[in-house]
Amino acid sequence: MIIKSAEFVISNSDYKLCPQDGKPEYAFIGRSNVGKSSLINMLTNKKGLAMTSSKPGKTTLINHFIINNQWYLVDLPGYGYARRSKEGREKLREIIEDYILERTELVNLFVLVDVRHEAQLIDLEFMEWLGENGVPFSIVFTKADKLSALRLQTNVEAYKDKLIESWDELPPIFITSSERKQGRDEVIDYIGKIQSQMV
Repeated sequence: MIIKSAEFVISNSDYKLCPQDGKPEYAFIGRSNVGKSSLINMLTNKKGLAMTSSKPGKTTLINHFIINNQWYLVDLPGYGYARRSKEGREKLREIIEDYILERTELVNLFVLVDVRHEAQLIDLEFMEWLGENGVPFSIVFTKADKLSALRLQTNVEAYKDKLIESWDELPPIFITSSERKQGRDEVIDYIGKIQSQMV
């Protein structure tokens, strides 16, 4: 699939206020500072579409971007930002969970994971929660350029080994680098494949 256009549409904190045109949505989520905005800009080939920041935890709203006027790329708030107040974390959790569980237009959730680190409990528990609620998701490893090829492979295999302890079948897995545009075609083609099956 070729992305010809990518435009920001709306930001809000309530899934009920999201676009009502019925177009399919592919959402991206991950812990704060996982490189989500950079990945979105890389996927859409549009620098500055999603706001990047040196400060983690800046995305606090549901952000909709219309792609090729056919489907939405949705940028969800990051989770697990420790410096946010308990009340703030609870509010974000509510925004995220309401969208994921109630938004019927959601087709697939891409869960972003920093490939440099070993499996984090917060990510594993989040994926477990997705599985329990029957939410289709994929794993996107980010920042692959920060590791050697051998270390990258070792880390990904270790992550898979950890997941297989709880899962009978692994979700689709993508390895990406926003710097090198690695994994872009694979993620976009995956969305394109789902889109073609929906027609």
